Amino acid sequence: MQTYYYVLASQHFLMEEEPIAEVLKERTRNYHEQEKAIDFWLIKQPAFIEAPEMKDIKAKCPQPAAAIISTNKQFITWLQLRLEYVITGEFLAPSETISNPLESLSAVA
Repeated sequence: MQTYYYVLASQHFLMEEEPIAEVLKERTRNYHEQEKAIDFWLIKQPAFIEAPEMKDIKAKCPQPAAAIISTNKQFITWLQLRLEYVITGEFLAPSETISNPLESLSAVA
């Protein structure tokens, strides 16, 4: 199993109020220059928050939610400090309750 770290917020906050697209675009460019594999993903309506162990986290986050998920803990910590009003955490996947860590409940992810 892999540990995934996340920042979770409302879609409105994460995708409209914050210039997150610019941040992710710059990070993607940097990764390509360093020939590093992408280890972060922006997910609208992430399915992992539907897992029973995420019930309390989901209740704290305005819906519809969005998440940036990464295998890089430092990147998520940096995002948390930059964005401030987000929920952070981690989970292991694949697991019995989270089969696909990057799954979206949105028809168009």
